[in-house]
Amino acid sequence: MTPTEIPTGNCYNKYGSTNPIEQRMMRGFLGALDRVLDGLAPTRVLEIGVGEGEVLARVRERFPDVPLVGVDLPDEALADRWRSAELTTMFCDATALPFPDSSFDLVLAVEVLEHIANPGRALDELARVGTGTLIASVPFEPVWRIGNMVRGRYLSDLGNTPGHVNHWTRWSFRRFLAGRFHIDQVASPLPWTMIRASRF
Repeated sequence: MTPTEIPTGNCYNKYGSTNPIEQRMMRGFLGALDRVLDGLAPTRVLEIGVGEGEVLARVRERFPDVPLVGVDLPDEALADRWRSAELTTMFCDATALPFPDSSFDLVLAVEVLEHIANPGRALDELARVGTGTLIASVPFEPVWRIGNMVRGRYLSDLGNTPGHVNHWTRWSFRRFLAGRFHIDQVASPLPWTMIRASRF
């Protein structure tokens, strides 16, 4: 699957949901993100897979004087949202980042690695451009897919969200990151796995 064949952004805007159950889930997710950011003092931040820009905007609020940049695949609708939120962003492929080695001391891959056909290459790039902390999250797929089916979504694909080309459990995602990073903290806001890790 080429980058242009993978849906960009979220197929469903979970951040803007009015469903009370989904709102509760998102509060748990964002609370976990806040906790894994605790104690960090980055000087330059990169997020791959910016999507709607909700995470990058939240990180900017947390570190208001720190330069941040976000990247995602080309999508003009998303770009309009980034501009309206005054986020510094650009289009590029996460498996070939246009930044020098050791450019950022905090890198984020939040809800994106499940969409990337070669996630190992993206992780190599994050290790290359990062010098300190990685924060990464993915859906805990068994629970995620059951939840989709309960809500009547993507039934013909057994609950698989369009664009999810990689599927991890909590344990397999930890193993995946541990090949390149030291695992510092694991959070499990249902139905996600979120990990804070550092360079070896």
